[in-house]
Amino acid sequence: MAEFSYEITEQIGVLSESSNGWSRELNLISWNGREPKYDIRDWAPGNEKMGKGISLSKEEAKALKEILNGLEL
Repeated sequence: MAEFSYEITEQIGVLSESSNGWSRELNLISWNGREPKYDIRDWAPGNEKMGKGISLSKEEAKALKEILNGLEL
């Protein structure tokens, strides 16, 4: 597996927390020194380990916001 690096440049918020201590978070993350992207994924306490997630560009995050704003929740 190829090596990669990441830096959480901004912790935006916690969406949920599980009983085992992991939390689903929205963060701004720079992957491999690139421009930071909005990222939703599960994290172990202290951000030591991460689960699978999704990263969104600013344009994709704006499109998702528009879609979510149109939902009747």
